[in-house]
Amino acid sequence: MARVTAHLSVSELEQRYRAAKEATAARHFQAIWLLAKGHTIAEVSATTSFGTRWVELLLARYNAAGPAALGDRRRHNGRAASILKPELLARLRQRLQTPPPDGGLWSGPKVAAWLAGELGLERVAPQRGWEALRALDWTIQVPRPQHPEAASAQEREAFKKSSAKWSKKKPGDGGVSEALCI
Repeated sequence: MARVTAHLSVSELEQRYRAAKEATAARHFQAIWLLAKGHTIAEVSATTSFGTRWVELLLARYNAAGPAALGDRRRHNGRAASILKPELLARLRQRLQTPPPDGGLWSGPKVAAWLAGELGLERVAPQRGWEALRALDWTIQVPRPQHPEAASAQEREAFKKSSAKWSKKKPGDGGVSEALCI
């Protein structure tokens, strides 16, 4: 039987397990709660679908650091702040009031190019441009397609002339009977 340090009572562990907002934290608290209730590591491993070694590591983390050691700790791994700082986003909001240099519409790659210029970098990944637009609550703005019946007769004819022609042959029909190809 595993020894669980009494950072929290069994009922408090259950409450944390049931109230957890993120799935990782909930599963970690469930594992520790089950161990605190007296289940073996093998039983907890089977119940939670965690490997026995992972349950042992979770238990060691919990015993050493308490409830703060549980949950998805990747979000707090100490990495540097993103390039999308509030001051830069404020300048971007001002810049988006005017059209981009090519005169089209703003897009993720265009914003990334602008960000690179502002930050003095050679380039910024296009994804960062999209993230910057999303940080400013921008969404994709594409006109809604119109119903075909809304087009005038002349517009329909122009579309028919400019669209690709359909082949009257069936797929795989090379004009030769398959029985003759034996």
